[in-house]
Amino acid sequence: MSQEPPALPIEGAPPTIDRANAQALFAKLLQQQNFPLAIVAGLIAAIAGGFAWAAITVATGFQIGWLAVGIGFLVGVAVRSAGKGLTKKFGIAGGLLALFGCALGNLLAMCAILAEQMGAPFVSTSLTILSDPVAAVELMKAGFSPIDVLFYGIAVYEGYKFSFREVSDADLQQMIQ
Repeated sequence: MSQEPPALPIEGAPPTIDRANAQALFAKLLQQQNFPLAIVAGLIAAIAGGFAWAAITVATGFQIGWLAVGIGFLVGVAVRSAGKGLTKKFGIAGGLLALFGCALGNLLAMCAILAEQMGAPFVSTSLTILSDPVAAVELMKAGFSPIDVLFYGIAVYEGYKFSFREVSDADLQQMIQ
């Protein structure tokens, strides 16, 4: 003979969402979005993350792919905090900027390694390569590994996922009748 779990007491009826309040809240939140600021913040985070990736790669002598997760997270949070976005374009921007940050980190790390091998200063080597798109692409190809696709993909996912505004409980309470 099986015993059923005790029924949980129900305190009143479940809350009802007021459609007009929900639409007003959504309209208010949409007005708070700031896509240009989200792009600027995400770009700054991507560049900072790229420099950090390169510095860690040069300091350790290893390319640590999991840094891509950090860059994706960093960019996504920057886009979310600055942009307060609800729409898909914020996620797409976060994903693309995270990808840019990872690629920049790899490229700068390759520039540092090349500068060290040539006995040349990092800044002049980097500026020379960055000013020549063909040289930059060739250097990226030379340092590319198939596992990079996995880590870049994770960074894009993280950048996308963390780029959206979180709606607070206080905001949600405004929708209940």
